[in-house]
Amino acid sequence: MKLSLRPSRAAAILALLLLTGAATPAPPLAFPEVDHILVAKAARTMTLYGVDGSVSVIEHAQLGGAPVGSKQFEGDQRTPEGRFVIDYGNPNSAYHLSLHIAYPRPEDTAYARAQDRSPGGLIFIHGQPNDWPVGRAPGDWTDGCIALSDDEIEALWAAVPDGTPIEIVP
Repeated sequence: MKLSLRPSRAAAILALLLLTGAATPAPPLAFPEVDHILVAKAARTMTLYGVDGSVSVIEHAQLGGAPVGSKQFEGDQRTPEGRFVIDYGNPNSAYHLSLHIAYPRPEDTAYARAQDRSPGGLIFIHGQPNDWPVGRAPGDWTDGCIALSDDEIEALWAAVPDGTPIEIVP
């Protein structure tokens, strides 16, 4: 048995596909200007509080290779906990784009120095490695940074001005 569609039926199916968005790409991810950021390490979430009162949540944030506990020393692969600010962005990052978290604070440095150690530094929110083919690198893989998808860091980059407060909680 041969199945054929009448021209009007084919046109109706095509119109339905077009109206439901099957033929249109998704718009790029965008956030309103961010007033402050809250990162919940255990939940792997980043909540963005917009200056307009909006709230956006980024899920599946990736952390340092030893994500439990606050960063204490260089090389411990922990993501710091506490209140910080985003103080600059790096458009030439090895991880797509990156936003610097102003770590260490004076108390972090004092603690590490009292143990005759370095507190580390260069903690960023960033995208995936530039040489990563597509998607995300698996698991928690940073040295203490917070990794997002490239689309997410692009949207965050556009929405987060220097001086934006960030709180990182366990």
